[in-house]
Amino acid sequence: MGQSLKLSQTSVLSPELQVQSKDYLQIAKDLAQEFAKTAIERDKQGGTPQAERDRIRSSGLLSLVIPKQYGGAGENWITAFQISREFAKVDSSLAHVYSYHHLGVTIPHIFGSESQKEQFYTKTIQNQWWWCNALNPLDRRLVLTPHQDYFILNGAKSFCSGSHDSDVLPITAVNSETQAIIILAIPSNRLGIKINHDWDNIGQRQTDSGSIHFENVRVYPEEVFGDRTQTDIPFRTIRACLTQLNLAHIYLGITEGALTAAKHYTLTETRPWLTSTVNQTAEDPYILQHYGEMWVELQAVIHLTESAAILLQSAWDKGIALSEEERGQCAIAIAAAKVTAAKTGLRITNRIFEVMGARSTNSRYGFDRYWRNLRTFTLHDSIDYKVQEIGKWALNNQLPQPSFYS
Repeated sequence: MGQSLKLSQTSVLSPELQVQSKDYLQIAKDLAQEFAKTAIERDKQGGTPQAERDRIRSSGLLSLVIPKQYGGAGENWITAFQISREFAKVDSSLAHVYSYHHLGVTIPHIFGSESQKEQFYTKTIQNQWWWCNALNPLDRRLVLTPHQDYFILNGAKSFCSGSHDSDVLPITAVNSETQAIIILAIPSNRLGIKINHDWDNIGQRQTDSGSIHFENVRVYPEEVFGDRTQTDIPFRTIRACLTQLNLAHIYLGITEGALTAAKHYTLTETRPWLTSTVNQTAEDPYILQHYGEMWVELQAVIHLTESAAILLQSAWDKGIALSEEERGQCAIAIAAAKVTAAKTGLRITNRIFEVMGARSTNSRYGFDRYWRNLRTFTLHDSIDYKVQEIGKWALNNQLPQPSFYS
């Protein structure tokens, strides 16, 4: 990847958290260097990054946020987000599937009983289970029907990221009797489950975010976690905050990776423009202007994203005692970070070509993947409606209502 671009001189993270996170971050950085060597070719290939997923499995990072009492690392969300950001700098598809593993692992903690936590966490650690994401609560085609002492699952789900090579499918399904959205977690290889190879998008090509079909799939009581729409307890809605801030970190990582790659190319390959009157590209006043403006814009994203992570960790630590006001303040901070990360990222991943020149569009460099990945991922939910939520807070002091995307 060439020289690193120093994006920030300071960090809002406390020294204690920086020291605590050092070993895990180093593992992630070492893995990221490996992944960077094949990222361009794998982006062109699409499909499942099997070898890279196996490297992450063997690294121990899949147990990162599982509490120590069950044998996990018991790390905080700040560390988890930083690791996703490190992966995103070189390969946002791997950051995508890795981070959604942790979002799946939170389900027993937020919604489960003590016995469910013990069962799922112990087995996840023992077997190095990889959780994927098949929740997609807006897709209501999957129906859960009570049947004797178990349930039957029929239907389909779209946008099931990381489903290939996964061990656990966290799912939402509509209860046939109550129409409530129910959360489940079942083995990915259970009879009646068909994971389809139908993900063919311009970006995030190695996330396996296609569809899954379910035909008479058995679900047992201990695999059912309850009603996803329950909002009377603020902590039970915090997974949406985790998801949104995770996206902001990945957007930020993609943008940092793009700017670092652009800097290396500019310093080693870009030629001064023929009428620039300078001898070196690094002296070109217009290129300096572009880099200065991009760097400044990125500092705002870094600050907002890291500050929101500290606020979210504080909310997480409160657990069931989390208040509506505290949850709402956390959601606003995350929304501001995500909106800024998305808009700034899309500008910078497009603008880097201005400082690299025409030859940088050669496909062998793969510079277009930064914009393609970010453009694909930023459509996860509407930025316009996220700005509307912020506007309601800024003008009317109205905190966001908990939802699947807030």
